[in-house]
Amino acid sequence: MDRIKVKVMRKQGCEDLPLPQYMSEAASGMDLYAAVDESTPLERNEIKLIPTGIHIEVPKGYEAQVRPRSGLALKHGLTLVNTPGTIDSDYRGEIGIILCNLGKDRFTVERRMRIAQLVIQPVTRAELVEVERLEESPRGMGGFGHTGH
Repeated sequence: MDRIKVKVMRKQGCEDLPLPQYMSEAASGMDLYAAVDESTPLERNEIKLIPTGIHIEVPKGYEAQVRPRSGLALKHGLTLVNTPGTIDSDYRGEIGIILCNLGKDRFTVERRMRIAQLVIQPVTRAELVEVERLEESPRGMGGFGHTGH
């Protein structure tokens, strides 16, 4: 399994929080922890930016993706509005989680709670080439649901 080094820096006052970590040997995502100063309620259909207390330096040629945790999604209806969130290699600010409560009940975010996952992925950049016509395909111009599956 390939490994790359990603530098991480804790925000002052967040030394008590665990660094992102893989929770199993085969996990592709590292858990991110809430760095809220106090219990933070999230009402039904409410969106809040939840701090993580960390900054990262992703190597050039990679990105970090922030994804929801499946357990929180299933049990409480929590998701990320911009899933997956993208952290580019030149971003150095604190990682924030745009958390949304789609569940039936209020949810309370507590300090040290695992609220999202961080996945590091290689980036491929495309070069767009403008043309007068595109090659035909069996699907053609069919839109959403057009393949019948």
